[in-house]
Formats: sequence, structure tokens, C-alpha cells
Amino acid sequence: MPHRGTRDRRELAAWRNALFAVFFLSGFGLSAWVARLPAIRDDVGLSTAAVGLVLLAGSGASIIGLVGAPPLLARIGARAGMVGALATASLGLVAIGAGATVFGALPLVVVGLALFGLGNGAVDVIMNVDAAEAEREIGRTIMPLMHAFFSIGTVVGAGIAAGAAALGMAVAVHLSIVAVVVVGGVLVAVRFVPRREAVGDPAPGSAAREPWSARFRAGLSVWGDPRLLLIGVVILGMAFAEGSANDWIAIATVDGHGFDETAGALMLTAFMVAMTTGRMLGGPVIDRFGRVPVLRALAVIAIAGLALFIFGTATWMLVAGAVLWGVGASLGFPVGMSAAADHPTQSAARVSAVAIIGYMAFLVGPPLIGFLGEQFGILNGLLVVLGLMVLSGLAAPAARARSRAAGM
Repeated sequence: MPHRGTRDRRELAAWRNALFAVFFLSGFGLSAWVARLPAIRDDVGLSTAAVGLVLLAGSGASIIGLVGAPPLLARIGARAGMVGALATASLGLVAIGAGATVFGALPLVVVGLALFGLGNGAVDVIMNVDAAEAEREIGRTIMPLMHAFFSIGTVVGAGIAAGAAALGMAVAVHLSIVAVVVVGGVLVAVRFVPRREAVGDPAPGSAAREPWSARFRAGLSVWGDPRLLLIGVVILGMAFAEGSANDWIAIATVDGHGFDETAGALMLTAFMVAMTTGRMLGGPVIDRFGRVPVLRALAVIAIAGLALFIFGTATWMLVAGAVLWGVGASLGFPVGMSAAADHPTQSAARVSAVAIIGYMAFLVGPPLIGFLGEQFGILNGLLVVLGLMVLSGLAAPAARARSRAAGM
């Protein structure tokens, strides 16, 4: 990964650290409201089934944000795009809190979830595109570490939410404080993100932009790229593995293996710690061995972990399986983002496309596993994840760095 930029080391370090902050803030805001979902449900008086339906507002808006991010990026640039997206998400947090605690109004909660999903979906694309640019200029793989900061943000956000709940803090107060922290944090962070025409930032004397319709057609055209679709397969399997663990590993530990709820929570913790650790340490490994060998090895590790967890009988086998599952799924999403953005002119549209594939895995995976688990048992339902990891490993060559791929 050659160094292409002209910025000095101090500027590059400031840019990298600013993006660490943006990734952290995105995860921090997400876990804040998710962790308070039981209180939100009780304040509004929803059934469990109704909660699932309400969450569709946020999920659908996230897809709109992913699709709309490339033209937004081309229109206002990365710095303003990240501020605008996280400000929209923060407004959604305030609306969720007010709808739940102040007014007890479900429509306002739904509007808040839609605003949060819209902003968080958009910032997901924008920050990954910008991180890919920083990665190329720095000359080292840093995308996994970016996603590690997102994971750290979710852990910190969930911990603070647990403390707020224990203190009896109203959801509206808690989420309003989180919103202020997110907006203030991103306003400070983007000051250290350089303006670049490559990601849509306006420059004095630059040529007129392409019409919006032309940019929209160019964005759609990336879906015809077979290499990008194979990168999408890598992300699909890895995102499916991550999402299924987050939602089902605790239940599978209890219902499938007969352990208690504490063991289920500890199994989820083992998975999350392993995944975060893999992301924190993965960059140098990728720089040493390359994207393709690492992705193949991780697919094998994830398959081994899933097999241990699904078929294991001893406690140590389940713990080892959860850890290997977490390590194996840790780098697919960030490395897939880097590979998708590895294009001189269409990085935003390509990141948007693979992000949509990843989000669809997160959205479709949990209910699919639940349906299969209901019909065949939860451990048998997880076999579909194992199959998708095989496909991810087979599709790994598509993630080869463009500079090393002849004709790509």
C-alpha cells in the first residue's frame, strides 16, 4: 500500500485520530439508545412484537442513508457530510428520548429512529470513504483499527447507558446528553480532517461538478462490477457472522447447550472481546501478509470456531469456539470497505454498495436464524453462518489491493 499523499506525519496523525473519534462517536450514539430500548419500550407501552416493527423505521432509514451518502459526499464534502450526518443522528436521539419520556408518543419515537438511522447510515459510508483515503496516504492498513474504535464506542456507550439506567436517569435526559457529546465531538474532530476534492470537498477554482443525475447513474453503475459484488460476498458472510453472534450466541448457549443466562452473557462477551482485539491488532498482520491470505485464514478460523461452538460438548470447546468465531469475523467488514474504496473515482459509490450488502446481512440475518432455529433448533440454524463463511473465504481474492491486481 504505497504512500501517495504530500501531508507530513503530524497532519496524517491528526487526520487518523480525528477519524478514530468519528468512528467512536458513531458507535457511542448507537449503543446509547439500543441499551435503553427496554425503558423506551416500557415508556411507550409496546409489546415485544411491536418493538420489532418500530425498529424497522430505523433500519429502513439506514438503507436510505447508505444510498444517499455518495451524492451527499459529492455535494458537500467529507467534513460537512460527517457533521451533518451525526447531527441528524443526534437529533434523532433527542426525538427518541422526548417521544419516550416526555410525551409517551410512539410517532415521535418512530421519527427519532428514522432520523437516527438516516444519519448513522450516511456517516457509515462517509467515514469509511474518508478512512480509506487516510489509509492510502498513511501507507499502512488502519481500517480495522477504525472499526475497533467503533466497537469501543459501543462498549462505552452501553456501559454509560447501564449506569444511567441504574441511577434512574430518564431516557430523554440521557439521550440528550449523548446527542450533545456526539455533536460537540464531531465538530472538534472534523477540524483535523483535510479538505480534498477526491471526496467532494469544494476547492477554489475547481471545475463545475457533474449534474446530480450523472452522479446517480455513476453510482448505480458500480453494481455491475463483478469484483465489487465478490467483495460484497466477503462482507455478506462476515457481517452475517458478526450479526448472528451479537443476537443469538447467548440464546444458543442457553437453549442449545443448556447453560444458564450468565454463561450466555459471558459467551457474548468473549466473542465481542475477541472481535475487538482482532480489529485492534489486524492492521499490521494485513500489511505483512496481504488482504487475501488474511481473509482466507480468518474464514478458516471462523469456520473452526463455529464448528466448535455448534458441535462442541465441553465448556472449553464453546469458549474457544466463541473466541475463534469473533477473531475470524473481525476483519472482513473493515477490509472489505478498504477493498471497495480502492478505486480512483468511485470510492463513495462502491463503499455505499458493499455497505448496503453488509447492512442487509445485519437486517436479514437475525430473523432468518430465528426462523431456522424455531424449525430445526438454534444450533442447526447457525449452520447457515458456517456456509456463508465458506463463501467469504472463496471470494477473498476479490479484495486484493488494486495496485497489486493486474488489470483491476
